[in-house]
Amino acid sequence: MDYKNAGVDIEAGYKSVELMKEHIKNTMRPEVLTNIGGFSGAFSMEAFKNMEKPTLVSGTDGVGTKLKLAFLLDKHDTIGIDCVAMCVNDIACAGGEPLFFLDYIACGKNEPEKIATIVSGVADGCVQSKAALIGGETAEMPGFYPEDEYDLAGFAVGVVDEKDLITGKELKAGDVLIGMASSGVHSNGFSLVRKVFDMTKESLNTYYEELDATLGEALIAPTKIYVKALSGIKAAGVKVKACSHITGGGFYENIPRMLCDGVHAVVEKDSYPVPPIFGLLAREGQIEEHAMYNTYNMGLGMIVAVDAGDADKTMEAIKAAGEAPYVVGRIVAGEKGVTVC
Repeated sequence: MDYKNAGVDIEAGYKSVELMKEHIKNTMRPEVLTNIGGFSGAFSMEAFKNMEKPTLVSGTDGVGTKLKLAFLLDKHDTIGIDCVAMCVNDIACAGGEPLFFLDYIACGKNEPEKIATIVSGVADGCVQSKAALIGGETAEMPGFYPEDEYDLAGFAVGVVDEKDLITGKELKAGDVLIGMASSGVHSNGFSLVRKVFDMTKESLNTYYEELDATLGEALIAPTKIYVKALSGIKAAGVKVKACSHITGGGFYENIPRMLCDGVHAVVEKDSYPVPPIFGLLAREGQIEEHAMYNTYNMGLGMIVAVDAGDADKTMEAIKAAGEAPYVVGRIVAGEKGVTVC
């Protein structure tokens, strides 16, 4: 009896690391001081010593049950983007610059080529956010996960000068809300998605004219990464007063998180196009409107609040970053909360 007979293939682990390296090297930054394969990752803070008060910001998350979709479609090259996005978008939402990322993959059986494909997506997300992939862990856990399934989670660290933290404290009535388009469902609410739609290959491969894609293609679309857009707004000299990453809990949970006491957000739902996947989901699942806005991003993955005089400059910066912006509402005086009208 040995470890391989017990279900853990050490040699497969070594092969996975070797296959990953070609993807990981594309994420490197000059501050990285270690190579993949060591016991930890080292990252120099020398470049940030001129900040008045350098402040670390962090984020951790997973992909949730969207993974079930990846299993059914046998598509594993973009799910890593989702994992990175869920972490780095939170960091950018605080005004931070993502620095490095670490991933954790737990699987029932280590198939090196599949693991490398997953990591290729993680690396893609890191390239998009300019975060170095400096380490991670692949845990083979036979008997805990089915052989053809895995879990994926990540952790990111970023930096911001304390004076540039986005806190919402300076919000005032008259400030403008600008939303950035999402790519669809992103990585939240898939437990409900899986109740609404028949999760079979036949169903997922069904083409819908209103989606201009198969159901599977529309649902698996990776989460947008908004780091470049938020960085571009800052570079344009605009002060982002508040920012909300629209994840699980939709508008009603996430928008109030960016507000200070005494102000209220008003979002006009007809001010931007809602992707058709949400109409199909609501119709097929007979989900009432409030529940949709309380679960999904409904087409807006990130919302920023800026001074009304900075709205045009903000819109241009977002467009320059390759994202689609919309003026979607305003800040008014009142009890902290959000009205969707």
